[in-house]
Amino acid sequence: MNESWLFPLHEYQQRVATIRAHMQERDISLLLIDQTEFLFYLTGFGISENMYRACLLPLTGDPVMVFRAMDERAFSENSWITDTVTFHDWQDPLAVLADTVRARGWESATLGIDFDSYCMTINRFQRLQAMLPQIQVKDFSGVLKQLRTRKIPQEIECIKQSAAANDQAIREVVAEMGVGKTERQAAEIIHRVLIRHGMDSNRCGIVTTGGGNSFLHANMQERPLEQGDILHLEVVSFKRGYSSKIMRSVIIGTASAAQQEIAQQLIAIQDKQLAAMKPGAVAKDIDALARNAVLKAGLRQDYASITGYTLGYYPKTTPRTSDFSHVFLPTSEWLLEAGMVFHMYLYAAGLAISETVLVTENGCERLTKIPRQLFTTA
Repeated sequence: MNESWLFPLHEYQQRVATIRAHMQERDISLLLIDQTEFLFYLTGFGISENMYRACLLPLTGDPVMVFRAMDERAFSENSWITDTVTFHDWQDPLAVLADTVRARGWESATLGIDFDSYCMTINRFQRLQAMLPQIQVKDFSGVLKQLRTRKIPQEIECIKQSAAANDQAIREVVAEMGVGKTERQAAEIIHRVLIRHGMDSNRCGIVTTGGGNSFLHANMQERPLEQGDILHLEVVSFKRGYSSKIMRSVIIGTASAAQQEIAQQLIAIQDKQLAAMKPGAVAKDIDALARNAVLKAGLRQDYASITGYTLGYYPKTTPRTSDFSHVFLPTSEWLLEAGMVFHMYLYAAGLAISETVLVTENGCERLTKIPRQLFTTA
């Protein structure tokens, strides 16, 4: 095993075998994989889409990776795949891909493509069909999304390390913030902690002032914090691409009795939700435990958002800011399985509480460990 690989070779080989079983079920002889998360799942390399790249997985024989020549060393360090085709930056990646298909004798294959892939634009799809007119295309949507939801021990360990770094970031922000400090200074503290704890250096999450019920995606401000302000922290860290998240609210100074009461209500509601998360549970039932309780308690007049979503490997280069492969909504019919990891969150009146949780064979394990409470700087 190459020391740069996150998983041993047999894990990748098992993934290939599992994917091929799904290909056989759908009568697909060649699979094209181009979405970044799925490329990482199969190849071990989450390469960016500055220029189109893809992996070709035949039903028999070795997979072939087509990518930029300038990424050859990085790919060889991180991937188990040895059959590669590279192109210069002035070449047309799609033409190189089509040439590769013809050179391998796959021009009459039944080609599986994930129709939900954000990398396969309509223009690319039409061009590929024109270049390979004998190819029959079949939809492979949803398969890889489902396969990667259950995490193996190495993946869970990365998420645990990420969660521990998040916990420490919250502790240090609470210790250092106060009147006159800014949200940007809080973000600086978080970045410092995450880098010190060996996290990937991409982003630290959302730091803003809490208020009302629509603050989660607000902007970071330069205004000095005042007594009574709510500092909202959503800390997001990545270990080898695997993320965890945590939300905590920090009152600058002391919290009011009303704020303490709301925080305790949110925590108690989510405690019941987390206690019910176990294999076989229906996602909409888990959602209802939080959503209905928040509305019944009068903490919100409406609740338009989800109450949780998938966590795991999440690349820097993607049009999405969160992984919504599986979400908790009143309409979510899917079942929880052991090995799934989620970010579960509740928010109301400018306050928020969230955890990174792992579904185990026996129930739910909280990976973020910092106390579940409303923090203050007083």
